[in-house]
Amino acid sequence: MSSGTTVIHSARLVRPAGTVDDAWVRFEGDRIAAVGTGGDWADPSASAGAPDQVTDAAGRLLAPGFIDLHCHGAGGAAADEGPEAVERILAVHSAHGTTRTVLSLVTASIDGLVSQVRMLAEVAARDPRVLGSHLEGPFLDHEFRGAHDPALLRAADAASVDRLLEAAAGTLRQVTIAPEHDGASDAIARFVEAGVRVAVGHTGADFETALAAFEAGASLLTHAFNGMRGIHHRMPGPVVAAMHAPHVTLELINDGVHVHPDVVRLAFAGAPGRVALITDAMAATGSADGRYILGSLEVDVLDGVARLVDGGSIAGSTLTLDVALQRAVAVSGLPLETAVAALTEVPAAAIGRAHDLGRLDVGYAADAVLLSDDLAVEQVWGAGVRLS
Repeated sequence: MSSGTTVIHSARLVRPAGTVDDAWVRFEGDRIAAVGTGGDWADPSASAGAPDQVTDAAGRLLAPGFIDLHCHGAGGAAADEGPEAVERILAVHSAHGTTRTVLSLVTASIDGLVSQVRMLAEVAARDPRVLGSHLEGPFLDHEFRGAHDPALLRAADAASVDRLLEAAAGTLRQVTIAPEHDGASDAIARFVEAGVRVAVGHTGADFETALAAFEAGASLLTHAFNGMRGIHHRMPGPVVAAMHAPHVTLELINDGVHVHPDVVRLAFAGAPGRVALITDAMAATGSADGRYILGSLEVDVLDGVARLVDGGSIAGSTLTLDVALQRAVAVSGLPLETAVAALTEVPAAAIGRAHDLGRLDVGYAADAVLLSDDLAVEQVWGAGVRLS
């Protein structure tokens, strides 16, 4: 990738406090160099000089690039299949506004996962679109395993944790753990110490156990409501525990299949500013219905809904983040600014990148999405480069 100087002007800039009319943003290289309103972007006396590329937004919406904390695949490819597969995945999601992605790995053997996180670390070192990896297994509960191979689930042990951390070389962004199992407490402590965000998920934990994990440093809830006990008025479960803990971010798959639109609204009300919309996308995203492999398990995709061949459990999604945004606003009735934040500022903060990702401000990454009034993606820039 290469980038010069780009100006996007005459936009409605989506900000947390509202939308700013007649706004412009100037990228220099992979960073935002200036933001303003009116015609100052075209001032010939400006010391920055004439931009290499100019886009007239013509009153369309301009938002920060979308950040996906939990994505397994797209375009017929899965994140565990190698660098060429990763490129196919990124191409599909970039066209839908995603400019930064944490690539997720399903349960496999420790040897297999070591190889996979090492490969993703190498990709992340050369491609800014890849934020690192997410281990969604194997330290999960059997009953709430979802689309994870039961034969490969295991308790966390110190040797395995250290091997995974070493292989990732600082690029392991999050790990999902069922906190009720042997070894989980020590693993949570070790991952947190290493700077990895620990997520509670695929778990049979009750409210107290989940809350204890959050108090021990876990700071994410993997796809809230899915792969865990639901909310009962006497047994509130992990979702309410996550709402109770002010440092915890709740992932949410807003595809109309995983979570009801009114429950989406409930999550945003229960954890304001702490819901991150994710895709949990698998290989069929942006591809045809049919049979796919997720990890080691067969999945059938029919009408865009992925389910295990054996047992029928939901097996990820075929969602893209632009659709998640559209549904949040049009179906669940969320304010545009709130929904955009759930794709930008909130996930950036959840992985410790609030200082340089998720906002269209000076010094931040030059990641942006131009949207129509109905929130269709029209143009995308990542690290200052036009992606779509």
